[in-house]
Amino acid sequence: MDHLNELDRYFTEQRDAHLAELTDFLKIPSISSLSEHKGDMRNAAEWLAGSLKAAGLENITIDETKGHPVVYADWLHAEGQPTLLIYGHYDVQPVDPLELWDSAPFEPEIRDNKLFARGASDDKGQVFMHVKAVEALFKTNGKLPVNVKFCIEGEEEIGSPNLPAYVEENRDKLAADVIVISDTGMQGPGRPAVCYGLRGLAGVQIDVKGAKGDLHSGLYGGGVQNATHALVELLASFRGKEGTITVDGFYDDVRPATEEEREEYRKLGFDEEALKKELGVSELFGEAGYSHLERTWTRPTLEINGVFGGFSGEGIKTVLPSEAGAKITCRLVPDQDPDDIVKKLRSHIEKNQPAGVTVTVTEFDKGKPFLTPYDHPAIQAAGKSYERVYNVPTAYTRGGGSIPIVAAFDEILGLPVVLMGFGLSSENFHAPNEHFHLENFDKGLRVIGDYYFEVSSALSGAE
Repeated sequence: MDHLNELDRYFTEQRDAHLAELTDFLKIPSISSLSEHKGDMRNAAEWLAGSLKAAGLENITIDETKGHPVVYADWLHAEGQPTLLIYGHYDVQPVDPLELWDSAPFEPEIRDNKLFARGASDDKGQVFMHVKAVEALFKTNGKLPVNVKFCIEGEEEIGSPNLPAYVEENRDKLAADVIVISDTGMQGPGRPAVCYGLRGLAGVQIDVKGAKGDLHSGLYGGGVQNATHALVELLASFRGKEGTITVDGFYDDVRPATEEEREEYRKLGFDEEALKKELGVSELFGEAGYSHLERTWTRPTLEINGVFGGFSGEGIKTVLPSEAGAKITCRLVPDQDPDDIVKKLRSHIEKNQPAGVTVTVTEFDKGKPFLTPYDHPAIQAAGKSYERVYNVPTAYTRGGGSIPIVAAFDEILGLPVVLMGFGLSSENFHAPNEHFHLENFDKGLRVIGDYYFEVSSALSGAE
């Protein structure tokens, strides 16, 4: 593996320069959800385009969408070799509450070999690693062992509203053999994982309306429906005592995990007792007959994310609330369809609507689940590269969360998706004090560089 030795030498020599460049990238407050940062979004796209050019990539464009732009680049001179489409995002989450940060979110700091900044782990740091891996291969190998295309968007943190249309309109431009995404995490410190599946998402808001205004509970209590009571009754109808979802037909299309997969999960030796201690709960909760990993990776959910209505100030106010509402999200698994699930939720609500109120349903985020067989050569190649650098076996996992655009890539382009992330669940992405462990930055650069060779062999038969 001479190429790995050369990569190691290059990354060691360039480490300080690479971290300085990443710091410049992280200083740009590219918050996609806030309109006042529209200029910063453009600056981040331009910075990334410049970095891709400096790395040696070609045909670099900043492609306009109805929202924030997509940055594209490619290098297509590896004749007879597979093409990788590298996806990531340059936008970041808002930073509130600012007072909980130990250092300014857009003034990166290194403490205890961790890089603290918004976007350090999700996803600027991981996107940057792919750029530098390509640069390193040009510097040490003179060329790339595969063809590559980069598609880096600026709207992932707001649900990628314009990317599916962009992908549809640019099918030929984005044509590839495999999609590689580094926007996920590892099993834990020193424990690499390749994620081969993600749950989908269907979100709704339920609004319950009773009387034309709040009513005095002494004058009307017991005689007029209380909107909050009606909402609670409705919410309670969605799940049984063990977490089983009682919506008619909810499980009809669920594709069960194979026994082979379930055995692989058991081999991971997940410590449910340690998780209870970490979370501060006396018991874990979920469908009977499934482990925690199976519940969170392979089973669908229906969760109440928020409830609102009535009086919640100091003291007490004796009213019958006229309005109440709740936000609900369902995590979905193959082969569930979010539109079908929302339709079933609507039918359940209509069937179980309490007397004396009207109920309206507003649809929100949707995303289809995704699954690539974990024995696919491109996924197994990633596992080999992790093992070569980390010197431990790679875990093959599913993710409980959702990246809606992953399913869109799978559906529109029909390509296998390899999720090879380097983050840790403890790194506070989406929260104050987001950070990235530089051990995984350093090793991840080498993993990605090696993967380009490994996937070349796996998909082309080259030795």
